Amino acid sequence: MTSRPTADAFVAELADLFAQLGNLHYGEDVSQLEHALQTAHHAKVDGAPPALVAAALLHDVGHMMQKAGENAADRGIDTRHEHISAGYLARAFGPEVTEPIRLHVAAKRYRVAVDPAYHERLSKASLQSLALQGGPMSPDEVETFLADPAAQAALRLRGYDEAGKAPEAEVAGFETYHDLLRDLIDRARRA
Repeated sequence: MTSRPTADAFVAELADLFAQLGNLHYGEDVSQLEHALQTAHHAKVDGAPPALVAAALLHDVGHMMQKAGENAADRGIDTRHEHISAGYLARAFGPEVTEPIRLHVAAKRYRVAVDPAYHERLSKASLQSLALQGGPMSPDEVETFLADPAAQAALRLRGYDEAGKAPEAEVAGFETYHDLLRDLIDRARRA
């Protein structure tokens, strides 16, 4: 069993990841870093608990870690970034952070299945990835999703995710989340 990284080391690792790869795009009109910061901003404005703010900030780190390239969706590849993100972050964070991240793609599939108007509001890149991710959920998948204890948090995260795609939005920088991330890592280490 590997030991959990210290809070300072893991936050530095995350900051470095965003510094090196945060300028990448994945089909949206914003960079990975801009999207992460906007998504976290919407969670904070909504009064989300710290773990959900962290999930909003970090939900797409798997896009930067996957090896298929920025244009994976254009080549018909589902990188399963949500699983990469959740697995990587589980090294330091507890399930209150990682489970909504793991389920944020499922939350999109759920929303499309139960609310046809939601489909119309998705960005072109989100529609493209939806097709690769399985499309709208079946009734059985809806039932399974809703039974998951993290489903409601994932649905909130999904809303912040969709709102976090505005070019040129002014939001706080990554460093403003360092203490929040450290606190959540320390809490997970004590659990």
